[in-house]
Amino acid sequence: MTIVDNSVVLACAEDPTTFLDDALETPLGRHGLTAAMRRDVARKRAEAHRRCAACPIFTDCLYRAVVEVNVSGFVACTTESDRQDLRRRLGVSVADAEIASFGAARLGGGPVDHAAVLATRQSHPDDTCQQLAERLGCSTSTIKRHLRRARQQVTPEVTDLVVLSPSVDEVLDAFDDMESGRRLMQVG
Repeated sequence: MTIVDNSVVLACAEDPTTFLDDALETPLGRHGLTAAMRRDVARKRAEAHRRCAACPIFTDCLYRAVVEVNVSGFVACTTESDRQDLRRRLGVSVADAEIASFGAARLGGGPVDHAAVLATRQSHPDDTCQQLAERLGCSTSTIKRHLRRARQQVTPEVTDLVVLSPSVDEVLDAFDDMESGRRLMQVG
């Protein structure tokens, strides 16, 4: 018989909106951000970073988010662009999971066209993913999935190669070299 201690509630499970906030993905140097907006983004990042860094499964979460699963949002003290950078450094390629169509149908019916997402992003480059989702009548995760797919299509795919996954230590070393990792070392 195994006894499981369920008394620990992970911050991302307890308050997912903190970690899915589009502001965490906003580059602080982005044009059009006022000083107040930059401070707000920095405050939100610091809070998410503080709570994420204290997580008891941080190392496993970071490894899985970099090496095994292509996820959206702020995960293991990293943004999507941070994880892409880590994958490039480590020579890791993570394919998007095949996603079945679940949930309620969109108002317009049918899936969102990939070209429509890209055209809307082109027309409204300063919109957040949430704003693009509202324009197209879909979820933020749908927008993120299409934008991630577009970024991956720019990179030529290498096939028929056996690629060994990096070790946990290699992922942690690469993370430590990033700004997020240096910030974590200052906290700890």
